[in-house]
Amino acid sequence: MNMYQRIFAIVALAGLSLASSQSLHAQDGSANQDTLLIGQPIAGIDVDATGVLRVKQFDPRVAVQRLAAARAQVGAGDANVMNPSPLRKISLNRLEAAIADRIAAGESIQDEMKALAGLTSVQYVFYYPETQDIVIAGPAEGFFADPTDRLIGMQSGRPVVLLEDMVTALRAYAPGSQATSVISVSIDPTPEGLQSMQNFLSSVRGRVQPSDARRLAMGLKNNLGLQTVSFKGIPTDTHFARVLVEADYRMKLVGIGLERLPVRLQSYVDRASPSSVAANAMERWYFQPNYDGVAVSEDGLAMKIKERGVQLVGANERVAAGGKRVKGGRVNAASQAFCRDFTEQFNLIASRVRVYGELRQLIDVAIAAAYIQEQDFYGQAQWDASVLMDESKVTVQTYQAPEQVETAVNAIWKGNTLMTPLGGGVQMQPRIALKKDHVTIDTKGENTQVKQSAGPADLAAGQWWWD
Repeated sequence: MNMYQRIFAIVALAGLSLASSQSLHAQDGSANQDTLLIGQPIAGIDVDATGVLRVKQFDPRVAVQRLAAARAQVGAGDANVMNPSPLRKISLNRLEAAIADRIAAGESIQDEMKALAGLTSVQYVFYYPETQDIVIAGPAEGFFADPTDRLIGMQSGRPVVLLEDMVTALRAYAPGSQATSVISVSIDPTPEGLQSMQNFLSSVRGRVQPSDARRLAMGLKNNLGLQTVSFKGIPTDTHFARVLVEADYRMKLVGIGLERLPVRLQSYVDRASPSSVAANAMERWYFQPNYDGVAVSEDGLAMKIKERGVQLVGANERVAAGGKRVKGGRVNAASQAFCRDFTEQFNLIASRVRVYGELRQLIDVAIAAAYIQEQDFYGQAQWDASVLMDESKVTVQTYQAPEQVETAVNAIWKGNTLMTPLGGGVQMQPRIALKKDHVTIDTKGENTQVKQSAGPADLAAGQWWWD
């Protein structure tokens, strides 16, 4: 009796990243931030000097101290950046001018600039011809740095939109440049690793007992070895890139039963019937945007990004001779159901697990940047964004680039089939959201009304945000 007759094992071919601060089994991003932070283990990610990603633990008591300090700054005047706002507007060109002034004075970029004045979502893009301001807008609140130094809202627990992520997106859709078609990450095993895995499976002989599950799982992990991380459209050493990798990896951990979400969702492992899956099948899962949900004013000067979900989609492959991946294989109903339910519950998941909130946020940031370029707001404003485009002045490529990841394996005694492995990634094409079949024309003028509710005409010198 060979191993296929006893062990149900799942291998996650995916990567991990840094920046967020979730426990793999703890609720995250809840409205009651004190409950979240006190006594909860906090996990972030570390990338070593060779580019290999691993989990790192942080002291949760640090978050409690930082939250208390941030709360002490709330309420000191209407113009306090730490006060909450249902709609905060940020002029990107005025922000750049303020950053340039600080650079010229030999000063560092302020925390409120790094946190885009506490913005937690990019809901609108406006252009004001009378003042030539290019503006992004959305809800905002006070913020603080968690133990991983990730900036989060102290009321909602949502991630704050970061200047470095906005700059990364703007550079992907820079003034006068060709638009980036795809922003993506893919984490893949090497052909050599897949062949070694196949050889290992063939070498297993005799009756396999439940006690062998761990040994077989480690054998799979060691033979597959490190996997390769590849990016398109953005620099690999940015925070933007790391969020994409972590979101992909964490989703796969959920799928193979190594991480439980704080919402009711059956994993792929929970659903799968071993007898229905071929031994050399690969289930590949990808995140992609739900591109519907953009509304544009009739004059094109006001764009709203409605609350959107993110889709999880699957693709079937199998491992052929020589470790080659080929398309095909039977449709896996368990995989389809997992993707469907993850997609339907994505917004709820994103409200409780921070990295998925960051992923949704980055998609909106990329769509906003693509819209600014497509409408040529740069040209209309006569703004080349030279400071934001200059890495020597506004540095965003500050992280160790993730190049390889370790394989995560879960072996479960369930039925009579060994199932291997999983792969996938994240892929976004922001310009698709701006095509006619995805855009709604705001004939009622609601976007324009929001745009005109408070404009930049009366701002003080050096002011770049307002409510």
